[in-house]
Amino acid sequence: MGRVTVKRRVLRLREAAAAHRVDVLAAEEPLEIRLDGKPLTITMRTPGDDFDLAAGFLVSEGVVTSAEEVTAIRYCAGATADGSNTYNVLDVRLAAGTSPPATSLERNFYTTSSCGVCGKASLDAVRTVAKWRVDGDPAPVTAEVIAALPDRLRAAQRVFDRTGGLHAAGLFTLGGDALCVREDVGRHNAVDKLVGWALRDGRLPLASTVLMVSGRASFELVQKAVMAGIPILAAVSAPSSLAVELAAETGLTLIGFVRGSSMNVYTGEGRVDLVPG
Repeated sequence: MGRVTVKRRVLRLREAAAAHRVDVLAAEEPLEIRLDGKPLTITMRTPGDDFDLAAGFLVSEGVVTSAEEVTAIRYCAGATADGSNTYNVLDVRLAAGTSPPATSLERNFYTTSSCGVCGKASLDAVRTVAKWRVDGDPAPVTAEVIAALPDRLRAAQRVFDRTGGLHAAGLFTLGGDALCVREDVGRHNAVDKLVGWALRDGRLPLASTVLMVSGRASFELVQKAVMAGIPILAAVSAPSSLAVELAAETGLTLIGFVRGSSMNVYTGEGRVDLVPG
């Protein structure tokens, strides 16, 4: 597995003082995902939980919905001068009868650490048809529970404590208990790692759960939540207009600006109980 962090000598300036020191950075490396031996996508990610990342990406693309549809995930030899493995190439093997991604999506399968849907031909192609509907999931949650999630997510960010440079995605019960937390330089990668964990653990669909993310709530994060059957998505920052539009269309509860006891409920407010439990 690749390094999660790297060290680099920097010049640190504090008021009138300057000194050299070693800084710890979050690692960012390319990961090529192959499907049955054929190149599928390249994403920039923080090494770690790569199998979950690949599995979650396939869930988000509507390729798989259960662990039985994936027969194997393995590292391939990396491309280095001495032939050693860089752990930056994965091959996913699908079970017989599982269809690969539709070529009609006309996607340039390259994603950066900041954008999970770059290269989609149209918004219609992005609006992947989900196997599970979230609009029928009552998933009652209190505002008090939602307000506590950012601190609980932050407390579980081990690599962030050392680097200050990673996003996080956490899956919580309606009572606020953490089920899984993943970190990555890309917020969409962190969610894919979380969803992939759920797929491989036989937990999909993720009904009656809350997805809490650091940063903003983008269109692709709403899509990933819906594809995994998650009824509630909360973020510490703002959602985009398309994120709100997709959440409203699918019946997902979208909450933004979760800071202290304050938050904005953009869609699906019927799930949120304002009375402390």
